[in-house]
Amino acid sequence: MIFQPFFFRGTGCAGYLVGCAGKSKCAVVDPRVEDVDAYLATAAHHGMEVCYVVETHVQADHRSGGRVLAAKSGAKYALHRSAQVSFPFEPLEDGQVLELGNVVMRVIHTPGHTPESICLVVSDRRRSEDAWFVLTGDTLFSGAVGRPDLPGSAETSAAQLWTSLQKLLALPDTVEIYPAHFSGAPCGAGMNGKPMSTIGFKRRLNPLLVLG
Repeated sequence: MIFQPFFFRGTGCAGYLVGCAGKSKCAVVDPRVEDVDAYLATAAHHGMEVCYVVETHVQADHRSGGRVLAAKSGAKYALHRSAQVSFPFEPLEDGQVLELGNVVMRVIHTPGHTPESICLVVSDRRRSEDAWFVLTGDTLFSGAVGRPDLPGSAETSAAQLWTSLQKLLALPDTVEIYPAHFSGAPCGAGMNGKPMSTIGFKRRLNPLLVLG
């Protein structure tokens, strides 16, 4: 597996390139427009074609490079099917699996922060069929959870977010978490400066995830 995070400390943004060099396929998740050329260069360095550009949700706090990257690379630009946008995209379904050679990404629909929010559970079949890590978008952060007060009714969104978080907490403790934002972004209160964590760490030490 090739896994390359792209962190921008100024606004707490994180994007990711995930792929299989052996089968020459990769996907880019939540890219900033400023990093489009860096993603293309990284894919080229490893001899990989960008097959998918995936947004975990419609971005509102940075300029997305998703459509620009998809146009430059010929990749499919993908969002959850419920995304309310005026441009074409590849619709993703809950439970859908994106094949990237030996690497697979399974879509989990996790509404709450926004109605179309998704997370992507990643496995490397050469290592194991088990989940290795999850790209959590703005649903679960290191030190916080996503804000439910942005779209529509905050009470309804909060209930949806709680249900979505239970889907993530059902993953094994060893699964690593890589969110779309970290400290410096306005998407959640109390986010850590260390972008990544694990399900087990969050289950034990994130007060917003303690079951009543």
